[in-house]
Amino acid sequence: MRTQFSMNKISFGTLSRMCGGELRQGALGEVAVRYICTDSREADHETAFVALRGERVDGHDYISNALNRGCRCVICDHRTPELESSDATAIVVNDTELALSKLANNYRSYLHCKTVAVTGSVGKTTTKDLIASVLSVGKQVAKTPGNHNSLVGMPLSMVSVPYDTEWSVLEMGMSGFGEIERLSIAAEPDVAVITNIGSSHIEMLGSRENICRAKLEILSGLKENGVLVLSADEPLLRNVRGKSYRTVYVSLFDQKADIFAQNIRVETDRTVFDIVHEGRVYKDLVIRILGKHNVYAALYAFAVATLAGLDEEQIREGMLLYSPDGLRQHIYDLGKITVLEDCYNASPESMIAAVDVLKLYSEQTGRRSVAVLGDMLELGIESPELHRSVGEYLADKKIDLLLTVGMKASQIAVGARQRGMSKNAILQNYDVQDLKATANQLKSVLREGDVLLIKASRCVGAEKILEYLKEEN
Repeated sequence: MRTQFSMNKISFGTLSRMCGGELRQGALGEVAVRYICTDSREADHETAFVALRGERVDGHDYISNALNRGCRCVICDHRTPELESSDATAIVVNDTELALSKLANNYRSYLHCKTVAVTGSVGKTTTKDLIASVLSVGKQVAKTPGNHNSLVGMPLSMVSVPYDTEWSVLEMGMSGFGEIERLSIAAEPDVAVITNIGSSHIEMLGSRENICRAKLEILSGLKENGVLVLSADEPLLRNVRGKSYRTVYVSLFDQKADIFAQNIRVETDRTVFDIVHEGRVYKDLVIRILGKHNVYAALYAFAVATLAGLDEEQIREGMLLYSPDGLRQHIYDLGKITVLEDCYNASPESMIAAVDVLKLYSEQTGRRSVAVLGDMLELGIESPELHRSVGEYLADKKIDLLLTVGMKASQIAVGARQRGMSKNAILQNYDVQDLKATANQLKSVLREGDVLLIKASRCVGAEKILEYLKEEN
């Protein structure tokens, strides 16, 4: 990942101070860089290389590659023989990953923007993007690109925030305790949003209660008198209050929440709803994405927009401007079928939400529903039960056909069968390495007019199934 500093050039000395490192000047003297990267293949004479230690790869082993490409500044936790014999400057730190967080936090002090931090088990990127879309109507906005929400991606995104930014919107992901805390301390958000508490990462954390604790680490960096925006519909978050910050609750069900959605209508190409806030009803707001669950993202965006002082017309316009990108919910026609492509990632909660969208879309258009569902990862010992619960829900919704991909997803088929779905309506492929087999299964059962949902955890690469199907169209 290579990122350009928004303040143009940074001298080695300034970069060292911002990283909390020790500057060991090479023969080149006090030079400046425009970029920073974590991949030695992206290093050059204008780019500082950060040698990160990962589970499988140690960036220090690639310092020589960076130097061969003309790199003049390396951030590392020790000087390697290649550095010792070169003219390049070393910035030596105790922990290169932590140094990125320090860099981001110090860089933030040069900016004068408000910051929104978004975390949660499901819907982080949609919420982040929708907040940014609404704010951008009335403000200069920067956001983390894609899902750059890790201990590496988010800090590198922060150093690219333009100087004239008024609001930055940052996504924060995690796999265990301590990660959200570090990201929040780096970002020092004015507003923090926790979208929900789901089952993602339960393998690492053991319970939803522990996942909640990890998400609430976002309070670690929340500024004094900041605002925490939560869902009143999540029991684990319902009573979170603090003296140093204000809590704003949103809801689809609790009319006592600070911001409440009602009269939700899911149409063929959009979701329409009303929002009630401080006794006023904002009627017929529209987002161009399907699903009642996506109204939560709109509620979070509405909450942040009101805090930023946007008026009703700006909020309406910003919601209309939003469109999902990448492999998230993407609806299009493929030959004579309609595809709901949602291949970015999957959890039990997002699977169920996607099944809801499939059911609504097929009902409204009077067409047959087909679901291709793949493995969900990081669910630990609860994985079989959680997969079966998705199958049970799918059967309850009377989805017409189910195809599963992977050994874990075979439990979705078990759950659907136990709930009464006909075995003739279920096809299985246990091998995630052979997605062409699933495509061939689809070719044998798809009919003109079918609505096809494709969803699985990212590592399954379920979008390849569609690529095989497209070869025939």
